[in-house]
Amino acid sequence: MGLENVNVWFGEDNERVDAVIDAGFTVSFGGSFGLVGESGSGKSTILRAITGLVPNWSGKISVLGRELSKDRGKEFYSAVQMVFQDPYASLHPRQTVDRVLSEALSLHGFNNVNERILQVLDDVGLDKTFRFRWPHQLSGGQRQRVAIARALIIEPTILLLDEPTSALDVSVQAEILNLLTRLRAEKGLTYLMVSHDLAVVGHMCSKIAVMNGGKIVELLSVEDLRALKAEHPYTKVLLDASVQKRREE
Repeated sequence: MGLENVNVWFGEDNERVDAVIDAGFTVSFGGSFGLVGESGSGKSTILRAITGLVPNWSGKISVLGRELSKDRGKEFYSAVQMVFQDPYASLHPRQTVDRVLSEALSLHGFNNVNERILQVLDDVGLDKTFRFRWPHQLSGGQRQRVAIARALIIEPTILLLDEPTSALDVSVQAEILNLLTRLRAEKGLTYLMVSHDLAVVGHMCSKIAVMNGGKIVELLSVEDLRALKAEHPYTKVLLDASVQKRREE
């Protein structure tokens, strides 16, 4: 997956606000790439541009070797799925886990519904007793496991991860990150992950883009990140804050 000279804006003329400015990077097949920055930096807007959820964008976005048009077809959503930040908002309160997973299969024309649901629940560490539970009967971590299962059940090759652990308790965050790491290794998935936490992307990603004010200000390898090697002043601020946070924990 690759982006070249991507711009995203809201409003027009004098009311135009540029959310992403001339962004570009490449995610290798089977790799894990992180976008990190504070709130309003444009990182989540890039995910929405990839999925076609923003009306105004320009530049080139390619997925699996094909340049995307303004409209995303069924083929795109078969290959690319998204896991959202808030597991409490991303699941319909009046749908059981079975309904959530069955609808995803139905939309994409899959058969063997029963077999696929049981398999994907096992993949995300939930036993079959969770199948007919309602969202209010699940913890935050369990809801996020269901959200991951919903994304995985149609067998995509790319997952877009929008702050997938930030709404969870600290004790649960590591469990979900380890689950995502295992799933990528087992299924050969490609991840594009958004986070405000350098430690999270350092754990999950081999390459990181630092965003500030809608721009990518620095590209780092995970080795540079762990060695605290940064050139841009904003990246250095993030690194210092991350180190201080870890010392206080």
